[in-house]
Amino acid sequence: MLILNKTVRVFSIPSKRKIYEFLGSFTFHPGKLFLHKLVLGIETSCDDTAAAVVDETGNVLGEAIHSQTEVHLKTGGIIPPVAQQLHRENIQRIVQEALSASRVSPSELSAIATTTKPGLALSLGVGLSFSLQLVDQLKKPFIPIHHMEAHALTIRLTNNVEFPFLVLLISGGHCLLALVRGVSDFLLLGKSLDIAPGDMLDKVARRLSLRKHPECSTMSGGKAIEHLAKQGNKLLFDLKPPMHRAKNCDFSFSGLQNVVDKIIKQKEKEEGIEVGQILSSAADIAAAVQHTTACHIAKRTHRAILFCQQRGLLAQTNAVLVWQLNGSAIQPVWPKKEPEAASSH
Repeated sequence: MLILNKTVRVFSIPSKRKIYEFLGSFTFHPGKLFLHKLVLGIETSCDDTAAAVVDETGNVLGEAIHSQTEVHLKTGGIIPPVAQQLHRENIQRIVQEALSASRVSPSELSAIATTTKPGLALSLGVGLSFSLQLVDQLKKPFIPIHHMEAHALTIRLTNNVEFPFLVLLISGGHCLLALVRGVSDFLLLGKSLDIAPGDMLDKVARRLSLRKHPECSTMSGGKAIEHLAKQGNKLLFDLKPPMHRAKNCDFSFSGLQNVVDKIIKQKEKEEGIEVGQILSSAADIAAAVQHTTACHIAKRTHRAILFCQQRGLLAQTNAVLVWQLNGSAIQPVWPKKEPEAASSH
């Protein structure tokens, strides 16, 4: 807790008056009986301000979110001070909406859980400051959340998945493989040695000036690459998956980005266009970089599966791999279930 206290002093803490006004805005229900523990979760690790009330069985009783996507699209990426200010402007409203939707008053909460790492320091500080004020006023326990661990465990809220299982987490800020052996028991098998795949795709999209492309003007970098890749020839450029000789489960994407930058520069020269103009081969480049990225991730994940099987770290039958891509809902992907209609054949 000493570390958290030191961290919070760096950021602007809401005044006690605002916190009291916030708490006073709720209608209390003294006759209402809750049989389960209720936790308020607050998330501000990057560019979304989110909150939810969850009971001990995993039921989400109420939730709310404010997305900053439109603002950051205009600036070509997330600017930490801008994200921080938007969190400050919206966190009270979002928490209030989550509590109101759940019909739970602050006094009925059992604890407050908040993302404390990893993420953008300025964004994390807003959620942490607000949460610690609530903890102080309500005299409730505080639960610091490592949001990579939280992502890994999300599958157990929606699916009946037993420990241990393998998890692949991918986004603009991280890429890792881990064996999940328990709620706080993780074995890291592989991680990106440099940048994350989402970060790399965003940089390639900016280098291709896809914001100027009529079909991609409202898309983030990764979505623009995915959209154009459907129209391109993934084999037109000979891109080799990174680290193909490395006997581990780590990832690397900066080298691939450098190779693509050189290809773009060469194509600009061949087509006689200036930096910032759209290449006629933009779709082919998008297809090639997306295909190579997917192959790299698949091969490293396959190595992790083989490693776990050989070491007896996963069950020989009904072993499970789950993945989460860029903040989307986590999904089980291996082994694939046979369709019910085919089960009798």
